Amino acid sequence: MEQNNLYIRFDWAIKHILRDKANFDILEGFISVLLGENVEIEELLESESNQDSDRDKFNRVDIKAKNSKGHIIIVEVQLTRQLYYLERILYGTCKAITEHISIGDKYDQVKKVYSISILYCDYGRGDDYVYHGRTVFKGIHTGTDLLVNLKEDGVIVPHLPRQVFPEYYLVRVNAYDKIPDTPLDEWMTYLKTGRINADTRTPGLQEVREKLRVLGMSAKERRAYDEHMDNIMVQNDVLDTAREEGLAEGMAKGLEEGRAEGRAEGRAEGRAEGLEEGIAKGHAEAMESVALKMKQQGLPSETISSFTGLPASLIDRL
Repeated sequence: MEQNNLYIRFDWAIKHILRDKANFDILEGFISVLLGENVEIEELLESESNQDSDRDKFNRVDIKAKNSKGHIIIVEVQLTRQLYYLERILYGTCKAITEHISIGDKYDQVKKVYSISILYCDYGRGDDYVYHGRTVFKGIHTGTDLLVNLKEDGVIVPHLPRQVFPEYYLVRVNAYDKIPDTPLDEWMTYLKTGRINADTRTPGLQEVREKLRVLGMSAKERRAYDEHMDNIMVQNDVLDTAREEGLAEGMAKGLEEGRAEGRAEGRAEGRAEGLEEGIAKGHAEAMESVALKMKQQGLPSETISSFTGLPASLIDRL
């Protein structure tokens, strides 16, 4: 292994480097290894803006590409936990589909979409570090797959629904903890630690070694990159501290109020109802407490809302 932090982090590369056509080979390598098939990027498409400001550390970074088969591939890096993340990536794929079909077009112009999320935050529970989701239609009695007929190059051919519907990949970087023994593991090692085998033959990583060396950055680029890394550490510390303190304070207050209400009723059902209401109230107060601490740390309302689930209007009144 080469020394840690020798190569630029992938989220920074997506935002500043991989959008250059000369560097498509890095992204092609990663996607090919993940999907298990050769992928060639034909062009980059318009994606959600990634603002360059002191708040950019709170945003995800994304890149949207079309491959040589006409499929749309969305690759994004998520740095902080988001409460409604599954709903958001579903919205993202639906938006990509509708944006790339014109009014009056036949439905054969609908594009296959791959959504790839590289998560640098703890999201969900599971014993794997990569999860793959796709739509399948199976008979409820036979368990067999449904085949549908589609027109392809002038010929009617059978397709499985999963060949048409979007596919999702959740790459849980923090959950990876093993010695790399596959090309995907080598990519996971780079994503998590910045380390790459000196003799790697993994698609994309050879190009990373040539093009994403930290030492190859200019002084200005290095300062901006170092500031980005510092921002990530500060951001994670602020979010974790606010969450832990806010949850502890809110839940303690809510449970105490619940016990008091239950005792006042003097009946078993009164205690149960009081505790149940207290827990619910405690959760709500905990989220408000988390939101207030995050607001005091200067975090924007949109970030606080995505983290706590509270509406921005309520956060603004805190």
